[in-house]
Amino acid sequence: MERQEAETRLLDAAESLFYRRGVQAVGMDDVRTASGVSLKRLYGTFPSKEALVTAYLERRDLRWTADLERYVAARDGSVAAVFDWLGTWFASDDFHGCAFINAYGELGNGSEAVASAVRAHKERLRRFLHGLVDDDVLAAQLVMLVDGAIVSAAVTGDPGAAATARAAAETLVRRR
Repeated sequence: MERQEAETRLLDAAESLFYRRGVQAVGMDDVRTASGVSLKRLYGTFPSKEALVTAYLERRDLRWTADLERYVAARDGSVAAVFDWLGTWFASDDFHGCAFINAYGELGNGSEAVASAVRAHKERLRRFLHGLVDDDVLAAQLVMLVDGAIVSAAVTGDPGAAATARAAAETLVRRR
């Protein structure tokens, strides 16, 4: 098996397992079994679970952000479209909260590499939102609304959290 193919299979398995079950609940053997990659190849590709978790988060960040950006660009490029995208995501069968908040909640300050990947994702989101509103304070407020909506939808199971956050975001945008 080619190294790139093995890495892709490992990251696919890790993403599915970590996002659904949690980082601490999933062992490296679970990832090996789900990916069909040998344990030797797994550790040759990712020498530690921390390395695998970090790679999973970095890849998820790129994919999540690209999906959001495409959706917003295909709509009207507005802040409201961000929350519409969130509502669609929240209503999907594969919604289990924010992978980044979840990973940080599990590993916290115990892993600087994971904490750094989480911070990078939140900063990428802030920059994207800043690009929509061209205002540092408003972009930071919108990140809070996005994160709050994600947590609320995950805890309550109500995708309507996106609409509530959208209304708050629209109020903030109008007042600026």
